[in-house]
Amino acid sequence: MLKRTIYIGNPSYLKLKDNQLKIEEPTTKEVKGSVPIEDLGFLVLDHYQITLSHQLMVALQQNNVAIISCDESHLPFGLMLPMYGHVEHSERLKHQINCSEPLRKQLWKQTIEAKIYQQKEVLRKNKLPYEAMIGYMNEVKSGDSTNMEGIAAQHYWKYFFDDFTRERKGDSPNNFLNFGYAILRSMVARALVSSGLNPTIGIFHRNKYNPYCLADDIMEPYRPYVDLLVLDWMRKTSSPILDKDAKAHFLQLATYDVYINGLQRPLITALSISTSSLCKCIMGESRVIHYPLIK
Repeated sequence: MLKRTIYIGNPSYLKLKDNQLKIEEPTTKEVKGSVPIEDLGFLVLDHYQITLSHQLMVALQQNNVAIISCDESHLPFGLMLPMYGHVEHSERLKHQINCSEPLRKQLWKQTIEAKIYQQKEVLRKNKLPYEAMIGYMNEVKSGDSTNMEGIAAQHYWKYFFDDFTRERKGDSPNNFLNFGYAILRSMVARALVSSGLNPTIGIFHRNKYNPYCLADDIMEPYRPYVDLLVLDWMRKTSSPILDKDAKAHFLQLATYDVYINGLQRPLITALSISTSSLCKCIMGESRVIHYPLIK
C-alpha cells in the first residue's frame, strides 16, 4: 500500500480514535480530518500550537510512521522513528556494525556512481551540458578517493540554475532545496529502520555529531528528484517564498514516480528496495545496491 504524507500547518489537536488519526481544531473541537493510521507514512508538524496524544504517538510508531517536526523557519528539524522496525533488527545491526572497510568503500563507490548518473540525466533532460559527467562517473574509485562527487557537483550546480550558489542557508532556491532534502532524509531514515538497519552507522558519513549518517549516504542518488521538483516549481512561480503551496508541491516527493529494476515505482517504494538491497550487501547476500535511474 502506498503510504500518505500528512502536513499540519495550523493549531491542531491530534488524537487516536478507532485506529484513525483525528485532527481537531483546539478551540471548537471540530474534527477537520481523519486518516487511517495504517495509511500513513509521514506526519509533518509545522506549527508550535500542535498537540499530540501519547496514545497516537505510540500507534504511529507501531506502524513505522515518521513524525517530522519543523522549526521557526518552517524547515524540517526533528524526526521521530521507532527504535526498531524489523523483526531481525538485532541480527542485522550486528552485521552492520561489523561491515568491513573494503565493503563500505565499494558500496560508497556504487552510491556516487549512481548519484553522478542521476545528475547527468537531469542536465541532459533539460538540454544542459552533461557530457563531462560521463567522464566523472567512469572515474569514481573505491571509496571515491579522488572526490569525483565534489568535482561532478561543481559542474552540476554551475549549469542547473543560472547565477546560483548552493548554500545551506543561501537565497532561493536554496530554501526549496533544503526543505526537499530534509523531507527526503526523513524518508530514507524511515526506510532504513523498516529494513532493520540503524540510520546512524554510515558507510561513508561518520560525523560523531550526526545521528543520520547512513541516511545521508543512501539519499545521495535520490537528491536529483528533489532538484527536479524544485525546477518544476520555479517554472510555475517566480515567488522565492517557501509557503504552504510550495511545501505541498515538495511533499509529493513520496509518490514521485521513479524507475528502479526496470519498473516504475513511487519513490517511497524505491527507497525500500534500495535499503533492502543495502541490507543484503551488509549481510553478505549480495554485492549490489539497487538505486533508481532517471529516464
